[in-house]
Amino acid sequence: MKIYIANKLVEGPYGGGNQFLKSMRSQFRKMGLYCDDPNQATIVLFNSHQCPEEVARLKQANTKALFIHRLDGPMRLYNDMNDSRDMLAYQMNTAFADAVVFQSHWSKEANLKLGLDIGSRESTVIHNATDQRFFTKRQNRQTLDKITLIASSWSDNLKKGFLTYQYLDDNLDFDKYNFIFMGRSPIKFKNIKNLGPLSTQQVAEQLQKADIYITASENDPCSNSLIEALSTEIPPLALNSGGHPELIKGAGLLYNKKEEIINKLNEIWENYVNFSSLIKVKTMDKTAQEYACFFEKCKSQLLKNF
Repeated sequence: MKIYIANKLVEGPYGGGNQFLKSMRSQFRKMGLYCDDPNQATIVLFNSHQCPEEVARLKQANTKALFIHRLDGPMRLYNDMNDSRDMLAYQMNTAFADAVVFQSHWSKEANLKLGLDIGSRESTVIHNATDQRFFTKRQNRQTLDKITLIASSWSDNLKKGFLTYQYLDDNLDFDKYNFIFMGRSPIKFKNIKNLGPLSTQQVAEQLQKADIYITASENDPCSNSLIEALSTEIPPLALNSGGHPELIKGAGLLYNKKEEIINKLNEIWENYVNFSSLIKVKTMDKTAQEYACFFEKCKSQLLKNF
C-alpha cells in the first residue's frame, strides 16, 4: 500500500486540518507507506473541499488508486448557511470518493442531515490526533499563585468562541486566574494575554505551563486544539457543541451558557486530579494505523465487489 495525500500542506502556524495532515504524512513515512508520486499511489487521501482540480486530475491519471475522502464540517454550521464549501465537498465526494472518513460521529450525522449522500460507500469515524513529538504529558511544574487558563484558535471567525472570551475578559477574576490566548483574534482583549499565532513547538511549550484548557468554539467537528490540550494532559472546559463531548468524555466539563463557565472552572480545579486521571487520547501512530487499516478494508471490499 502506498498513500498520497492530495492537499497543499503549509509549513508554520496554520489551521488544525493542515497540522493534522502534516503530522499524519510524517507518520505514514515512518511506517513506510507514504508515496511522493501520486501516480504511483494505491491510496489517494483528499481533504474536504480542497484542491478539486488536483483531485480530478489525479482521479483521471491514476485509475488504479482508491480515493478516500476525509470529510470536514459541516462548514455551514461553523460559518453560515450560505457557505458553498459544503456543497463543493459533497460534489467531490460523489465524483471522486470510493470511501469516506469522518472526523467525529457528530460530523457524520450533521453532514448527512444537511444533504450528504455517501450511497453504498464504506465509511468510518476516526478522530484526529496530534504530533507526539511535541504534545506529550505535562511535566511536573511548580504551583503558581494563579490558575492558568489557555485557549487557542488559528481562525478568527467569531464562532470560534470570541464573544465568550470577551465575556470572560470582562468578568473573570484576574487576581485568581491568568488567561493566555494563542492565535488570531478579532477582539482586542484587556486582561487576556494574546500571544498571537505560534509555531507547533511554541504552542506545545505554552500548554505545558497551563492548568485548564478552555474552548468556546461552536460546531467544531473534531478540534485539533482541544486534542493538543488533552494530549498534554490538561483538563478542558468546552462548549457543549460539535465533537467536543466525544473527545472529552469524562476528562473535563461541558457548559451550555457562558454564565456557567466560572462555576465550572472552580469545579474542575477542586477535582483536578480526578479529571486529569480520566484523560485518554490516541497518539498519531495509533490514528495513522487506524487510517491504514480502513484503507486495507476498502481495498478488500472493492475486490469482493468485483
